[in-house]
Amino acid sequence: MDLLTVNDQPGVYPASYYAASATPLAPFAQAQGQLQCDVCVVGGGFTGLSTALHLAQRGYDVILIEAQRVGFGASGRNGGQVGQGQRVDQEELENMLGVDHARALWAIANQSVDLVRGLAKSDFVHADFHDGIIHADHRKRYVAHSRDYVRKLNDDYGYDRVRFLDAEECRHLVNSPAYFGGSIDMEAGHIHPLELALGLARMAVAAGVRIYEQTRMTNLEHGTPATVNTDQAQIRADHVVLGCNGYLGDVNRHVAERVMPINNYIIATEPMSPEAQENLIRNNHAVADSKFVVNYFRFSDDHRLLFGGTESYRYKFPDDIAGAVRRPMLEIYPQLKETRIDFAWGGTLGITMNRMPHFERLAGNVISCSGFSGHGVAMATLSGQIAAETISGQAERFDLMAKVPTPTFPGGAALRSPLLVLAMLWFSLRDKL
Repeated sequence: MDLLTVNDQPGVYPASYYAASATPLAPFAQAQGQLQCDVCVVGGGFTGLSTALHLAQRGYDVILIEAQRVGFGASGRNGGQVGQGQRVDQEELENMLGVDHARALWAIANQSVDLVRGLAKSDFVHADFHDGIIHADHRKRYVAHSRDYVRKLNDDYGYDRVRFLDAEECRHLVNSPAYFGGSIDMEAGHIHPLELALGLARMAVAAGVRIYEQTRMTNLEHGTPATVNTDQAQIRADHVVLGCNGYLGDVNRHVAERVMPINNYIIATEPMSPEAQENLIRNNHAVADSKFVVNYFRFSDDHRLLFGGTESYRYKFPDDIAGAVRRPMLEIYPQLKETRIDFAWGGTLGITMNRMPHFERLAGNVISCSGFSGHGVAMATLSGQIAAETISGQAERFDLMAKVPTPTFPGGAALRSPLLVLAMLWFSLRDKL
């Protein structure tokens, strides 16, 4: 089944709140004929656009191809939360990789948030960065760990932008009976993700990048130079960067065994008054909870609650996305029972077994960055900067990310989906216990 077309029309953004509210870009042309460049970037999401921008700023001649529209995939559909740290807690990273490697990954994660904050200040990006993400514990037994983890970040990492929330303060900030405590990180935040992607595209074009849309890679011929083939073009490039995340398909089986596409869903309510917004989430923070199948929510600039939750592991989106996501929203906010849902959409992202990104040099002149596991607004954007410096001969950060082992899914690419469905049924049950 073709992930690029099974749920979407060719060349058309999904009917999401983001697509309805973003400042649109005119379509880019399709690639035609024989083309040549220093670097061909495949994928027009955060990874690809950031790679192209940072390479062009270094003086490289760059072509970026996108099978649909720039920002069409997960980069333009996600929850917009710009999380601090890696997708995996520092304690787990220390146990997995050792303290020094874990500390280096923490520094990289900090850089990713700084990068998005900086990009949001550009006139090319028509979106503001809003401070603060609340991590809310949906079980009392998790609260002690939240307190200990905040203390660890404060003491061991010198990070003072996060603090613990007891039950009373958590309820004050998030007016829901579902949570018993947690933490708030004021260095993290949220942003309109499609506007960020479109802004990156504007910046890339201004820097000299040639962007082609509705231009799908059909196969990649390794060599020096490498050749990226599409239906209507052959692109010869000294280097190739694959920034396809959940849409890579079978282009590279080695990556496909380690990065799996899954679907996630978001709804947007009707606009509320500023007072009603403040009564649900104070101070315009974002929220993500402690469930394995995470509920994540925040407000848009026009006071709509954007609520994400539920996952599926079959490629086709459910017929009633609004109904599916409304259920967990009402578990958190039963007071919204009569609130209208104006938008409901799904998206495909890439996950790994250990929820850490998968960076790999597939050949001497071909690199891939993917598997951001729902933590991609910051890390996928930074991965483009890292890819650019790697091609320029500075591979320290790339190597730090690539040295994180990425286990294969049981059964490889062929069996990863049915086996993960069974695992997710278990985790979904655990969330209810």
